[in-house]
Amino acid sequence: MKHNRIGLDVGSTTLKVVVLDDHDNICFSTYVRHNARIRETLSVVFSELGERFGDELFGLTITGSVGLGIAERTQIPFVQEVVASTAYVRRYHPQATTLIDIGGEDAKVVFLKGETPDMRMNSNCAGGTGAFIDQMALLLDTTPAGLDRLAQRAVRIHPIASRCGVFAKTDIQNLLAKNVSREEIAASIFHAVAVQTVVTLSHGCDIEAPVLFCGGPLAFLPSLRKAFAEYLHLDGTQTICPADAQLLPAWGTALSGTDASLRAADEWLAVIAANTTRGDRTYKALPAIFENEEAHTAWRRQRNTGTFRSVPIPPGRIGITLGIDSGSTTTKIAAFDDRQQLLFTHYAPNNGNPIAAVGQGLRELLAACRTAGADPVVEGSCVTGYGEDLIKAAFGLDAGVIETIAHYLAAKEITPDVSFILDIGGQDMKAIFVEHGAVTRMEINEACSSGCGSFIETFARSLGSGVGEFAAQACTASHPCDLGTRCTVFMNSRVKQMLREGASMADIAAGLSYSVVKNCLYKVLKLRSADEMGGRIVVQGG
Repeated sequence: MKHNRIGLDVGSTTLKVVVLDDHDNICFSTYVRHNARIRETLSVVFSELGERFGDELFGLTITGSVGLGIAERTQIPFVQEVVASTAYVRRYHPQATTLIDIGGEDAKVVFLKGETPDMRMNSNCAGGTGAFIDQMALLLDTTPAGLDRLAQRAVRIHPIASRCGVFAKTDIQNLLAKNVSREEIAASIFHAVAVQTVVTLSHGCDIEAPVLFCGGPLAFLPSLRKAFAEYLHLDGTQTICPADAQLLPAWGTALSGTDASLRAADEWLAVIAANTTRGDRTYKALPAIFENEEAHTAWRRQRNTGTFRSVPIPPGRIGITLGIDSGSTTTKIAAFDDRQQLLFTHYAPNNGNPIAAVGQGLRELLAACRTAGADPVVEGSCVTGYGEDLIKAAFGLDAGVIETIAHYLAAKEITPDVSFILDIGGQDMKAIFVEHGAVTRMEINEACSSGCGSFIETFARSLGSGVGEFAAQACTASHPCDLGTRCTVFMNSRVKQMLREGASMADIAAGLSYSVVKNCLYKVLKLRSADEMGGRIVVQGG
C-alpha cells in the first residue's frame, strides 16, 4: 500500500488539509470554515478522504491554534505553525526573505534570513486579522470577497484605524456620513490592515523583498495583497503568492510529517473522535441565567413594563412628530401624534448606506398612512445618532440632538423617576446616571469592541446562528461559560477552548451575555456596588 502524508491545520476559523503522495505532490486538499463545529467538520473531511483513498495508509501531523489541543488529546504529532510554514518556504521559495501571514485571528511577520526564523505575532490587538476583515465586511453588508470587489474600483484611500473594531467602525461611520463611496471605504480597510500589520510587527527590522504572502485573506483577496505591496513600495516581481497560499501551513506540516504511525483515513477519524468527543464538561460553569422557561417568562412579564402607548394611524389629516436615530449599524424611526401616542415604528439595518435606510423607513411610513387613509403633516422632526448631520441635511429635518440626551428624554417619559439608563448599541455602550431628574454622569466605551451589539452579532454569525436564535439559546443554557471580557477577536480562542471542554452552543451564548454585562459593570463603569445605579433602571438599545 502507498504511504501518504496528511498535514492538518485547524485554525481559529478554518480547517485546512493537504495530502502529499510519496513524491511530495498534492493529491488532495481542502479549505473550509468550521464555524466552531470542529468535530463535525473533521468528520466530513476525513470521510471524504476515506471515500477517495479507501484503505490507503497515512501518516498524520497537526498544526494550528485549535489543532494543538487536538494533538495533545490524541498524541498525534504536532508542528508549530511557523515551523511548518518555514519548511514549505525553504523547500519551494528559498529566495523569500520575509513571510507575511494573515490568519483568522492572528497576523504574523516572519523574517527568514539566517538559519533561525524571527517571528513577530500580534498579541493584544484585534486589527490586521481575518476576523477584523469579516467584521468590516459585515458593517458594509457584504462579504470579504464583496469587500475585495468594491476595493478594486476605488480611486482614493482614507485614514481608518485598525487597532480595534470600535475605532475602525467609528471611522467608517464618519466616512459614510461624509458620503464617501463604499468602494473607497473598502480599499481603505485593506490599507488599514496593511499599515497595522507592518507597523506593529516589523518594529526593529526592515521588511525586505521578496515577500511571500500566505493565509486565507491574502490568498483570496487581491486588494489586500495590493495594499501591502503599495504600502511596502513593492512591485509585482518582489512579491510571491503561491497558488495555494491558504494551505501553506498545512502543506508545510505534511512535509514535516513522518511515517511513524500509519492508519487509514477512517481509523485516524476514529482516533480523533475517541479523544475529542464532547462528554461531561470540564470547565467551571457560571449560574444559569434562568432556571427554566417559566422563570424566563415571568421575568419578561415583570420587567417589560415601560412603553409608549401605541395606537393605529387614524384616517384623515393628522399632524405627526418624527424621530429618527441613524445609528452605527441600524436605523430607527418613530412617529407620534400630538398626544404622544406612537403611530409608527421602523427598525432595520442601514447596510452601510444611512441615507437609503432612512429613505426606505420614510417610504414605509407613508405607505402605512395611505393604507389607513391618513394625510400626514410633519409638524416637527429631530434626528440623533452617528448619521445626525448627514440625515438632517439630506432630509431637511428641524433639529438634531445628542444621543445621550435622546436616551434620557425617552427614559424619563416612560419612567419619570429613572435613576440609571443603560444603552447597548451596535458599536458602543452608554451609561447615564440620573439624580433628582438631572443627568449627573455619562460613560461610554472608548477602546474596546466587547460589550456592543456588533460583538454579539459577530459571534452569532461565526457560530452559524442568527442573533435572535443566539439570544434565545442563552436563556435556556444550563452551564454558561465564563469567557471573561476580552476583545472580540481574541475571545474567539476562549470560545474554541470552551467548545473543546464540552460547552454547548447555548452555554457559549449565555457566557457571551455574561461577558457583555461584566464589560459594562467592571471595565467601563468600574462600579463598586450596584447601589450606585439607584432603584429605577431603564435598559435601551437593540
